[in-house]
Amino acid sequence: MILTPHHLRFFLTTREHSLPLFIESIGFNSRQEDVSRPEGYPCFHWIQTVTGEGIFTFKGGTFCLGEQSGVLLLPGESHAYRRATKIWRTLYITFDGPIAAAVLTALGLKHTRGYHWDPDSELHTFGEGILHSLVSKRDLSGLDASANIYRFLTLLRKYGQHSSMPSLSHNVERLAPVLAFMEQNYASPDVGLSDMAVMMNVSARHLNTLFKQAFGVTSYAYLIVIRLRKAKEMMTEYPHLTVKEVSERVGFRDVSHFVATFRRAEGITPEKFKLLYT
Repeated sequence: MILTPHHLRFFLTTREHSLPLFIESIGFNSRQEDVSRPEGYPCFHWIQTVTGEGIFTFKGGTFCLGEQSGVLLLPGESHAYRRATKIWRTLYITFDGPIAAAVLTALGLKHTRGYHWDPDSELHTFGEGILHSLVSKRDLSGLDASANIYRFLTLLRKYGQHSSMPSLSHNVERLAPVLAFMEQNYASPDVGLSDMAVMMNVSARHLNTLFKQAFGVTSYAYLIVIRLRKAKEMMTEYPHLTVKEVSERVGFRDVSHFVATFRRAEGITPEKFKLLYT
């Protein structure tokens, strides 16, 4: 740990003794200096503004790093940042690990990119919370830090907005009426995309776009996910029901279609799934 009147920094885990996902360093800088790294940084690097404003340059573009904003950098990505106000306070986290790249890809965070968020989101103060916990109690094993960086990345996926794209939480909030409708009407085989689009007062195409932004699948594919989840709950709670009866109760018109869809999603047939719980 390096502690100065203006810079608090912790180094947590060496690359030689790493966890699958680990924080290498985390710090708060109350007098952020100008930085230029033509060769990038060897780990994944997150930097956010606490107060003030900075200018971040990467990939030939610039990003204004004001309050409620930050940049996630991939390892080795050439970048530079400088103050845009007299005082620029920043918080940063560098992290890595054998599964780091896979986690970022799965969360849709695989690009160097600037983000912003609402001030009332959990993301806003999460990094400061990690620092405060380290000040009060040193995490010698690195396990708490590993859990914290995974939590941080999921919060970035949930609340982070880039360019003009809304955050996942905003998309889910907007889709709440349709999601509630699906939960209430999944058993009806007549539920269609047009019904849901009318409810949202958008086109069917735009509704699918909203679902893909939020969940990575179309609205109909998400309805199938709900039906399969309900089917699994039904088969475990009411084992006396036949597969045909279950398929009908969760909105499938044809039992063979249900069986094929279930097998494709779960890797086993409904009958074999039932055997696991009886």
